[in-house]
Amino acid sequence: MIGEDKLDQFQRRSLDYASKFAKTDDTKAEMIVDTLRTKFGLDEEEAIQVVNCMPESIEEIRVFLGGGRRIIETSKLQEILSFLDEHRK
Repeated sequence: MIGEDKLDQFQRRSLDYASKFAKTDDTKAEMIVDTLRTKFGLDEEEAIQVVNCMPESIEEIRVFLGGGRRIIETSKLQEILSFLDEHRK
């Protein structure tokens, strides 16, 4: 990994932005994606989008799941929300 002192201006700004707006660290994000896929049956793309945004309500979670192609029970969405709440920064 390149040290921060060797980053150019664009890379430093990108790192600063990512640090400020990250909802969780990268190791935890991978674990959350894996759990969303295995325990809750989300597609990889859906799981990644959910982790990127870390929705704070069931309505926000619905935005990322299937685009209306499938119906997900409210109880399952509540479980997902509770799981995300446990892993927020």
